[in-house]
Amino acid sequence: MYRRTFLATAAAFAATPALAAKLSLDDISRYLNGIERATSDFTQVNDDGTLSTGKYYMRRPGRVRFEYDPPEELLVIAGGGQVGIFDGKSNVQKAERYPLRRTPLNLILERNVNLARRNMVVGHDFDGTATIVTAQDPEHPEYGNIQLKFTANPVELRQWVVTDGQGARTTVILGQLTKVNDLPSTLFNISYEEGQRGVKP
Repeated sequence: MYRRTFLATAAAFAATPALAAKLSLDDISRYLNGIERATSDFTQVNDDGTLSTGKYYMRRPGRVRFEYDPPEELLVIAGGGQVGIFDGKSNVQKAERYPLRRTPLNLILERNVNLARRNMVVGHDFDGTATIVTAQDPEHPEYGNIQLKFTANPVELRQWVVTDGQGARTTVILGQLTKVNDLPSTLFNISYEEGQRGVKP
């Protein structure tokens, strides 16, 4: 459950704009590259239909943190090229780790996102109100894919859905994205979190 939990972060922001237009991949790439540090609340819809809530922190490139509200005993950190998952039901102190590059989320956490140049986009559609981009690692499609939904005027990420390698789909809806000047690097340091939990180096 926790593996697909991380792989499926999603986002939805304020009300739908009055005017709708299909966004280019260049427009979307510029938007993503313009988000350096941000926070938001989130509601996650898991593959089995259950809901989770929490707080989301992002510091591009390559760093995110998902703090889940009780009764969930879950914390997910991405930093240093790794994903660390603390599950209160199994591994409270020491994280279970995975390479970040093996998750679809890595595709939008790169230092320079350029969806138009990389052979990662397998779908670029418009449903009448939003632009939907589906992307995957072209070298490793078995890692799954990420589907991002954007509206225009101004460009905003409304939702993203990740389908993992086993076919499980999870959606996370974010509240209003708040850009911040700084976020402590320790928020994204897996080893630091383990130390705070009593794990000796």
